[in-house]
Amino acid sequence: MRIKTLTSVLSLVLLAAGATCAMAAGSEDEFKAAYAAAETANKEAGKLRNQWTTTAATLAAAKKSAEAGDFDKATVSAKEAEALARASIFQATSEKTRWRELEIR
Repeated sequence: MRIKTLTSVLSLVLLAAGATCAMAAGSEDEFKAAYAAAETANKEAGKLRNQWTTTAATLAAAKKSAEAGDFDKATVSAKEAEALARASIFQATSEKTRWRELEIR
């Protein structure tokens, strides 16, 4: 049951990120803002000891696209990385309390 909830939340977060990314223009300033937000969320996930490797890979892809001058693609990747980091934060915080529901009594 818990996996289904997490999967549903992750799906919604990624869909929202995709919808936002589709509307985004690809300026360098927009990329920088999106990348900073993704890094901040990823650092927060790190403090919770729940950073996902997919987030790091997506951040690296965003940086690579920006270095190549493709700010449209870089912004999309940065926003996707933020969504992944936020999903990992959700996972970490929800599991802090939900483990009690699974405890054998």
